Amino acid sequence: MKNIFKSIFLTIIRYTYSPRTLPNYYRKYYGIKIGKGCVFTGKRISFGSEPYLIEIGNKVRITADVKFETHDGAVGIFRDEYPGINIFGRIVVGDNTFIGHNAIIMPGVSIGSNVIIGAGSVVTKNVLSNTVVVGVPARVILTVEQYKSKALKKAVFIKSEDDVLRKIEILSSFSKLN
Repeated sequence: MKNIFKSIFLTIIRYTYSPRTLPNYYRKYYGIKIGKGCVFTGKRISFGSEPYLIEIGNKVRITADVKFETHDGAVGIFRDEYPGINIFGRIVVGDNTFIGHNAIIMPGVSIGSNVIIGAGSVVTKNVLSNTVVVGVPARVILTVEQYKSKALKKAVFIKSEDDVLRKIEILSSFSKLN
C-alpha cells in the first residue's frame, strides 16, 4: 500500500514540475546524477529500473517519451539455467546534448558532449562528441557544425515571449518564405 501512495505522489509531482525544475525531481527521487542547467521538456521520461546508473551532464535537454534502458531484460529467458542472471550498463550523457522525442538509449552507452540525438533514434553504441545521430540503430549523419549551418538557413528568431505576439511572428515568417 505504501508503494502505491509513493507512486501516486511521485506521478503528481512529476506532472506539476516545470521543465526547468523537473531535473531536481529526478535527482532527488531517483538518484540520477544530473548536471546544472538541464531542461526536461517531457514528463514521460523513463530512466529504467536502475536510474542510479545514469549520469547526465550540464545543459542537457531531454524531450518527451525518451527511454533510458539500464539493463538487458532479455537474459531473463536463461534464468532457469542461470538463476539470477542479469546484465546492467551505465549510461553517461555529456554536456550540452539534445535528446529528441521517443529516443531510446541502451545500456552501456556513453554519449559525448555537443550531441544531437534525433527523434525516434535507438542509440546502441557510444556517440562521439560534436555529432548528430539518427535512426534505428542510430548512426552519425553529420557534425553539429554542419547541422548549425543548415539550421541557420531555416531559422526564425522569435523576439516575443507573449504567446499571441509569438504566434504572429511565427506565422509571418512563413509568409516571408513564400
